[in-house]
Amino acid sequence: MKQFFTGLWAGFKEFLRKKIVALKRNPTIIPMVMLMFTFVWYSFNLTNMSDTTAKIQGSGMGLAQFCIMLFSLLSLVCLMNAFPRRKKANMPMLVLLFVMLAIIAYCDIHYTGAIMAALNRAESPIELDSSTAYIAKAYNMLGTHLILIGVSAALVVLRPVYSKLLCKINTSVEVKSNEGMQEIELEDE
Repeated sequence: MKQFFTGLWAGFKEFLRKKIVALKRNPTIIPMVMLMFTFVWYSFNLTNMSDTTAKIQGSGMGLAQFCIMLFSLLSLVCLMNAFPRRKKANMPMLVLLFVMLAIIAYCDIHYTGAIMAALNRAESPIELDSSTAYIAKAYNMLGTHLILIGVSAALVVLRPVYSKLLCKINTSVEVKSNEGMQEIELEDE
């Protein structure tokens, strides 16, 4: 039984070593995963966003929602093209990526502002209760989405820092020495 767990642990260590080697070769995976997680987070909460847009019908809310989805997808494409393998960073794509992330952040802020305006308007303000709980969920989700966009942008900016730190991790495989082997005698036939 102990031998089974020892082999399992060795397999896990080798799996982890291979993943670290893959990260060392392509550190852009880290911001890519974060940006994909941010997009998926927004997509899973799209029902609350759509219901909020239909209820409030504020100016530019639908357009902001559309822009967030569109630029989230396009920012993934820009990130893939911004850091080609074994080449310098593609600066136009990198600039375009940050422009798109800024547009997404602006749309998040605009949408939350439209929600607050609908809740605080003088004529027939929207009241939050159990039937309109999706508005509070959309508002909270947009705050989280804005933070995730900021973290994604920070990971893109800090890519040179953590790529150097990843290179310092020792991922070499220890090879057992051949001291115990006896000489191999070759016989002439």
